[in-house]
Formats: sequence, C-alpha cells, structure tokens
Amino acid sequence: MTTDTPVSEIQRIIEELRSCSIKPEKIVGKHKVIIGLVGDTAILNPQQIQQLSPFIEKVMKVDKPFKRASLEFRHGEPTEVFVSTPNELVTFGQNHPLVSIAGPCSVENEEMIVETAWRVKAAGAQLLRGGAYKPRTSPYSFQGHGESALGLLAKAREATGLGIITEVMDSADLAKVAEVADIIQIGARNMQNFSLLKQVGAINKPILLKRGMAATIEDWLMAAEYIMAEGNPNVILCERGIRTFDRKYTRNTLDLAAIPVLRTLTHLPIVVDPSHATGKAEYVPMMAKAAIAAGADSLMIEVHPDPAKALSDGPQSLTPEQYKALMQEIAVIGQFFGRQSQKLPLSTGVANLNIHKATSIV
Repeated sequence: MTTDTPVSEIQRIIEELRSCSIKPEKIVGKHKVIIGLVGDTAILNPQQIQQLSPFIEKVMKVDKPFKRASLEFRHGEPTEVFVSTPNELVTFGQNHPLVSIAGPCSVENEEMIVETAWRVKAAGAQLLRGGAYKPRTSPYSFQGHGESALGLLAKAREATGLGIITEVMDSADLAKVAEVADIIQIGARNMQNFSLLKQVGAINKPILLKRGMAATIEDWLMAAEYIMAEGNPNVILCERGIRTFDRKYTRNTLDLAAIPVLRTLTHLPIVVDPSHATGKAEYVPMMAKAAIAAGADSLMIEVHPDPAKALSDGPQSLTPEQYKALMQEIAVIGQFFGRQSQKLPLSTGVANLNIHKATSIV
C-alpha cells in the first residue's frame, strides 16, 4: 500500500479480499503497510487486485515455496523481532545493533548458572542461553536436569535481568518452557519436527530456529514457514554448522555463505552459533568475528566457568575471561561493519587498534 493509505481503506480492501476465500494478513512495516494474501492465490489476477484501490502501490506474486518467510512477502523490508527482558527491549534485525547471547550448554546447578549469567552480562551479553532439556546423540550422555533446570534459569533471570533462551524438545514440555523462556529454541535435531513447529507457531513467543545438521537452506526456510503459517511471525534463524565430509578437525562446517544467501531470500533475522559449528573453543573467536563480517545480526556463544568440568560441550565453551576478551574485539569489528553492540562501549585499549574503513585489508 502507498504510505498515505487511510486505515479505513486498508480495512475495506482486507474485507473485500476475504470474500474471495483468501486470508489477508496485514503487515505493518517501518515505512509502509503490506497486505499478504495466503491461500489459493493462483486464481487471483494481479491486475484485478491492483484495480481494487488507487492506494495499492504494487501487487507481487511470491514465487518461492516458502511464502511468509520470503523476502518478497514483505516487499524487501527486514523483520524486527522484539524480545522483552527484565532489563531492556532487545531487538533482532538487520538494521539494529548486534545482539549477544551467551551461556553454558547445560544448566548444571544454581551457583554455576547464576555466576555465568552475571559474568556474561558484565561482558555485554543481553540474553542467557542454557539447556534444561538436552538432545544428545548417546542415550547415556547427560540429558539435562529438565524442569528443575528451568527453575534455575528463572532464578538467573531474576538475579541478573538477562533474557532467557532455552530449548524445547517435546510439545508436552512447551508450556513449562514458555513460562520461563523469553525466546524458545528449536534445536537442529528438531528442525523438521513438524508437529512441534506447529505447536510453537501457535504461541506468542519469539522462536530461535536452528538449522538441521543436513538441512538445505530451503528445508530450513520451509521449517520457518511451518511456524509462521500458524500465526507466529517472530522467527529468528540460527546457523550452527552443517554435517559435511570432513569432520576430523571441526565438529561441523560453519556455512557462513548462508548469511548473504539468506539476505536474498528472507526477511528474518540471522544468528550464528560458532560454538556448535566448530566444536573447539580455540576456533570460536575467529569464526564469531567472521560471522559479523558476513552480516550476522547476533552471535550465540557457549560460556562455562570451568569448561574442563562441563557436563556437556566443554571443549567448545569459552571461559568468562575469554568471552570478555572476544566481546572487546567484537566491539571493534562491529563498529567497522556498522553493526556495533548497543551494550558494549569501546574501551580505550581496544579503540587504539585504530581500524578505519579506508584501510585496505588483504
């Protein structure tokens, strides 16, 4: 619709389109209102729709199999996903500062999760990640403490004011997870658990959708479509590495090329998880910085106060000191690419690195 369209005219058009057995969805963007038409749209003639009102600026067909997740559906306007935490309103989106997510793979005990929360917050994190329910390859590995761990995450949230992101594995646990989580995570192993995707699509919570280990980009976006088709538009995509032929040196292969590809296909925000992608703490800082250069909107990094004693994924976890150092480097990298964190001011020492956009980098 044109920017000067009266609200009454938008409503009139919506009612007229409903009479054609089409479901109109009003999308209010920063600069204009878009009406997405969902259903058997093959019978619609774009020229006839254009004639419904002089306020209709353009009519486009979405050719991709993923409709709501398609960049065309929002006429190229990036989605903003807002997350209300006790401290602040955190915004995921292409035109916003970087969002920092950090915390351990698993919630182990109250002291550990609260200490980690305080330390990652001091380093600049806005959201705390921690697993209560853990999908593991081996049935004999630590599976998480379940519901009791959710209570510990709630205590960390209350103590520090950080938002909480944690994974749901089973629809039976969804209500309990939703009560604590500010963002609900769908893990890589559940990316194509379509019944679970429908369930989270029916609730009013942001969803972090991790890419499956062997999922194509289209598979991934179609999984997002399942969530959005149920009425939840607040989907955040997370690249966490894919399974390739060479696993000798890293846990997975971090597909950074997916970021610019996704920018051409979807309006959804993009998070990168270099911890699961590499599986080794020594590689995490470099891949985190590379993700920012590639255009990620957020980073999710595993942090544990004593990685050697972690009950899960210790080898890929940074210590709080390493995370703090990385966040200082990210402040510089983010500033260089115009995506600095809104939480972390540049320190004098880091600013003295003196990076300028005119510098040639070979």
